[in-house]
Amino acid sequence: MKNYMMKRFALTKKGAADMLKAILAVTCSNISLMIPVWLLFSFTGDYLTGKAAGRWAYYLVLAVVCLVLILIPNYWQYNSTFFATYVESGKRRISLAEKLRKLPLSFFGKKDLADLTNTIMADAETLEHASSHQIPQFYGSLFSTVLICIGLFFYKWEMALAAVWPIPIAIFIVAASRKIQAHYIRRQSESKVRLNDAVQEFIEVSRDLKSCNAEDAYLSDLEGLINDVEKKAIGAELGQAVFIVSAQLILKIGIGTVAVAGSALLLKGRLNVMEFFSFLLVASRLYEPMSGNLINLGMLNLLTVPVERMNEIANHPSQTGTTDFHPAGYDICFENVGFSYDQDKTVLKDVSFTAKQGEVTALVGPSGGGKTTVSRLAARFWDVSKGRITVGGEDISRIDPETLLSVFSIVFQDVTLFNNSILENIRVGRKDASDDEVLAAARMANCDEFARKLPQGYDSIIGENGSELSGGERQRISIARAMLKDAPVVLLDEATASLDVENETKVQDALSRLLSGKTVMVIAHRMRTVEAADKIVVLTGGRVAEEGTPAELLKKEDGIFRRMTELQTSSTEWAIEND
Repeated sequence: MKNYMMKRFALTKKGAADMLKAILAVTCSNISLMIPVWLLFSFTGDYLTGKAAGRWAYYLVLAVVCLVLILIPNYWQYNSTFFATYVESGKRRISLAEKLRKLPLSFFGKKDLADLTNTIMADAETLEHASSHQIPQFYGSLFSTVLICIGLFFYKWEMALAAVWPIPIAIFIVAASRKIQAHYIRRQSESKVRLNDAVQEFIEVSRDLKSCNAEDAYLSDLEGLINDVEKKAIGAELGQAVFIVSAQLILKIGIGTVAVAGSALLLKGRLNVMEFFSFLLVASRLYEPMSGNLINLGMLNLLTVPVERMNEIANHPSQTGTTDFHPAGYDICFENVGFSYDQDKTVLKDVSFTAKQGEVTALVGPSGGGKTTVSRLAARFWDVSKGRITVGGEDISRIDPETLLSVFSIVFQDVTLFNNSILENIRVGRKDASDDEVLAAARMANCDEFARKLPQGYDSIIGENGSELSGGERQRISIARAMLKDAPVVLLDEATASLDVENETKVQDALSRLLSGKTVMVIAHRMRTVEAADKIVVLTGGRVAEEGTPAELLKKEDGIFRRMTELQTSSTEWAIEND
């Protein structure tokens, strides 16, 4: 039962155990609500026979005991269904975040980020609400109803049959609609993701839309997506309501069959008035909660899609490895490496080269040649499809990704900054660094020049993704992070490509301090940025086409590197001709 709960509702072992306790608490609570029926039946019988007159104190004590017996399981139910659920919900969100942290980037390449956000936030919230308000209540009510029905069959099977027959039919109607409801909910979720993507895109590209006078057309498409979400939501609600209302209608018929069967037995003398009255009371106690329970069952059907999405994350293979990492130096060696993002698209084919420690190895070549893929594979952002990559002789596929990345500093072309101070953005490079160490790294990266001019200096908040800073200033903060980390391997993804000449000079000056004595791999599109590289690796079509020093490759008459250099040199002489 515990394993079923874990799989069905994406619970941890502790969460599944707590859920079973909550179900037991709800079962006991529901059964305790039958005690007043027994008390009323007993009191009515005594009242009709005249015995109740001298037993008021007795029934008063029983009423108090009845209240206590109801209060205790209800208190247990509250603690089990709410407090335990919120603890489990917190664990679920943390476990999903931890799992995402250990997944290869190939997973994120196939998933929509808005969809992942929706899973962690909205889906987790949906499951949290269901865990506290629906799952224990449904199973608890189901078990308590079964126990009560068994007792009724032992007492008077004909009346029990008349009272119970609608319940399994009503449950079957709602349960059988699970696949249909999942279909509607899946469509609704997909439409919400499309809308979230469109809204986020509109915010990001609003400047470009304004400049092209394309806002009206975009907003018209956005309105269509909003209408589609509304349409899918109505469809999902209707798809659920049709089955639930039909099932509730079946339950209503049960009261009629109890009355008819009871009247027939009453006329035959096989049932007295008090028994008839008690069965009507019990039937009302069965049907009213069960009517609400059908809604809970319908809501459980809706959990199919959120649970599937959470289990997709939880069950995806993680990148694992040993934390025992003691490389003999920091040479990065690619040995016949092949890689595909999917089965239909091969990106790298038999790539072999070595980036030596203390040297700058530049990766150049036409767009789509595999340069960025090579650098990402070196840091084990993805795992190779064939061949192997070693750092200091250690196969990185056997090393824990976080342990491996502890020896890497990476400066991306697109810098990611946080809405925090300059000081804390640099401290991301090494969280335990002192303020003096952070400031020293900032000065080495030439951050002093702009940081001191801000109102609060290094404590100035720089806005979302560094919106208060220029591109060159953001890049220098990224370099300061790498300097603070001071890792023996440095990956540079065209760190100066989008900078003006003045900022490029300052960034390159900062980089020269960072790269000294380290293993450096540089992705370059400007040939002049790799003139001082110790080694050039030219990648085209997913293969190593050329390899050597800049001087050696420039001597090759038909060489790719030489042709690219000549083309970029000639482009500097471009000018607008005036007629």
